[in-house]
Amino acid sequence: MLQRTRHGDVVELRLDHPPANALSPEAIRVLEDAVRRAPDEGARALVLSGREGMFSAGLDVPSFLALDREATLAAWTGFFALMEALCTSPVPVIAAMTGHAPAGGCVLALCCDQRVMAQGAYKTGLNEVAVGVRVPRPIHAVAVHVVGLRRAELLCTTARLVDAAEALRLGLVDELAAPERVVPRALECAQALVALPPATLRRTRALVREDLARPFEHLDEEAVELFLDEWFSEESQAALRAVAARLQKR
Repeated sequence: MLQRTRHGDVVELRLDHPPANALSPEAIRVLEDAVRRAPDEGARALVLSGREGMFSAGLDVPSFLALDREATLAAWTGFFALMEALCTSPVPVIAAMTGHAPAGGCVLALCCDQRVMAQGAYKTGLNEVAVGVRVPRPIHAVAVHVVGLRRAELLCTTARLVDAAEALRLGLVDELAAPERVVPRALECAQALVALPPATLRRTRALVREDLARPFEHLDEEAVELFLDEWFSEESQAALRAVAARLQKR
């Protein structure tokens, strides 16, 4: 489900949940735990990667649909906790977007400090609305942080997926690399940050990323419950079941 590889002071966390690295509740818990533990275990930077051709397809919709309300609350709370762990990590996190990264896959990358994406026809974007999920405040916040208010508005409301070249133009990613070079390039970015004075970098990152931490301070259980009211609405459930049906046909 998750492979850990040490590269000196950098730890690579590779999503390994075939076929699409979809984020089941269990995968979310495992990844959050790994992100939070790595700095205590000596990592001075992290690289979050996937398999070639697929970074992450986002939430595992069929597994989420199988949950009752209580379990869904726990699963979404877990996803927000994973976002917070990435956004507030005391060490830099570089996303090695090794392929497609729609919806939740895009969200994971946006939570990171930098993003390197594979060149080619790979797609990324915030298409939550198209699958019946209202964009929650923390997801909107990370989009605004990376691409600004207007582009975040368009990405969230149009649900448009873009290819790598367009993602670079929009500022969704910081650079492109050949598919086989994505992880090595992300490691180079991480190692460049490791070479900087660590305490100074940590304090500076806390300043420039403080807007990413703010939404989680106000994300209490009541706010998540209101979100779940929408999740379990007839409109959202119908759209999500349609997504699950398409995935089953594949």
